[in-house]
Amino acid sequence: MRSCVRCANTIDMLRKYLKKTQYESYEDFMENFQVQIPERFNFGYDVVDGWAAREPNKPALLWTDEDGHNRQYSFQEIKEYSDKTASYFQSLGIGKGDMVMLIVKRHVEFWFSIIAIHKLGAVVIPATHLLTAKDIIYRANAASIKAIVACGDDAVLEHINEAMPQSPSVKSLISIGPKVPQGWSDFQKGIAEAKPFVKPAVVNENDDIMLLYFTSGTTGEPKMVAHDFTYPLAHIITGKYWHNLDETSLHFTLADTGWGKAVWGKLYGQWFSGANVFVYHYERFKPSDVLEMIQKYKITSFCAPPTVFRYMIRENVRNYDISSLRYCTIAGEALNPSVFEEWKELTGIKLMEGFGQTETTLTIATLPWTEPKPGSMGKKNPQYDVALLKSDGTFAGPGEQGEIVIRTHGKKVLGLFKEYYRDAERTKNTVVDGLYHTGDVASLDEDGYFWFIGRTDDVIKSSGYRIGPFEVENAVMAHPAVVECAVTGVPDEIRGMAVKATIVLADEYKAKAGEELVKDIQEFVKKTTAPYKYPRIIEFVDALPKTISGKIKRAEIREH
Repeated sequence: MRSCVRCANTIDMLRKYLKKTQYESYEDFMENFQVQIPERFNFGYDVVDGWAAREPNKPALLWTDEDGHNRQYSFQEIKEYSDKTASYFQSLGIGKGDMVMLIVKRHVEFWFSIIAIHKLGAVVIPATHLLTAKDIIYRANAASIKAIVACGDDAVLEHINEAMPQSPSVKSLISIGPKVPQGWSDFQKGIAEAKPFVKPAVVNENDDIMLLYFTSGTTGEPKMVAHDFTYPLAHIITGKYWHNLDETSLHFTLADTGWGKAVWGKLYGQWFSGANVFVYHYERFKPSDVLEMIQKYKITSFCAPPTVFRYMIRENVRNYDISSLRYCTIAGEALNPSVFEEWKELTGIKLMEGFGQTETTLTIATLPWTEPKPGSMGKKNPQYDVALLKSDGTFAGPGEQGEIVIRTHGKKVLGLFKEYYRDAERTKNTVVDGLYHTGDVASLDEDGYFWFIGRTDDVIKSSGYRIGPFEVENAVMAHPAVVECAVTGVPDEIRGMAVKATIVLADEYKAKAGEELVKDIQEFVKKTTAPYKYPRIIEFVDALPKTISGKIKRAEIREH
């Protein structure tokens, strides 16, 4: 039963940071949304410990795994475990400003550790378990990492150990188990024996670095994106208004903790909203397992990339009772309209898209007061002054396209990254004349909706036309044979560039790969979008080349 006290506590939590918490329309939201930033804000003390003080037994995190284990944690328990972890880290010499990398998959120790690191004023670097020794060496030296907290899996431990001779800044290796190699500290033993936590006299200022992400771009070495301690406040919109969460929500974001999407969907905005975060720890993605989790635990809100929804649709959603779902959001890659329509037909739920980057929080989104347009990213978030910059230096209007930029007006923008760490030149080249350049191209319609076109270097110029790869991918992905698709331009003597589609086929179509299927897909695309956009070249592959974070490497496809 819904608790009136709990409702009041949630509203009180938000009122600490928002002048107004309820809105009647998108226009009301745009005009009146405003975050009040307190001095020395710290998510660990102000939100996690704040909930523990107000409502200690309030559900915070429901952890499950593929073996059927589950454990519900309250905010009081998250406070206690994060305090123990902070005390343990202190005993290892970790303190204000120290860099700590977390490689822990979806284990609950991620939440204990990240909150503990916040409470110490240290800097957290979430990382994927897919890193090789070379990747770890690069990160350790680039950021002067002092400690690594890792899951005790053979491959992870092996790669870290292999990297250590060339990683002199690393002073502590901490394993959460099950294996704790020689020379490593035992996380479980450490927190069990930890002394009562004493909050440091000075924890942080708002502009101190709190979080550092290595972005895996499609070319070059990863950039180090630094966010300050106010960053979680920018995710109030993410959880409360985009995910549309409240104190009755059980929210499930699929992302691994090594990616930026984890703090978007499994931490900051959700706990501001008083929602219970659902975590499913698994080794290999199976769409049937995700549907079973939604059915078994009565998930109310779900967020995942479009590809996940596409795989679940193919799994036959009607075989599962997912009637508990009230809201679904989508991010990580642009949404194909065909996925939107199929999911709505199967569930009655409209997919609400969102756009942002590692350098930002939610920038453009389909919010509760806006009717989604399938394939559109939605409208701008009032937190950012978003515009489209044309190649001639003027701003685009309805019916025009340009690079997505954020106008800073010479001020610190809540949610926008602080800097590329130790790379002043790159920072300077990205924020130019008061504009943060995203590198993404979109168009704007007459209703204020943004439509993704592609990266600035992905747009194809063919026979005088500017063709966005995503609009062609939309058409190709609507064909029943296609599971994944990447559209690129290839040199053409007559057209300058020709459109090429690199396609991963559904299992039942793989045996049909050949000229007949190529022609069928081409004719299908001609009828689905403007004929000049159809892919003149089609290549079938087993898998698309991707970065470590799952982004398609179009540059590699072009080179091939």
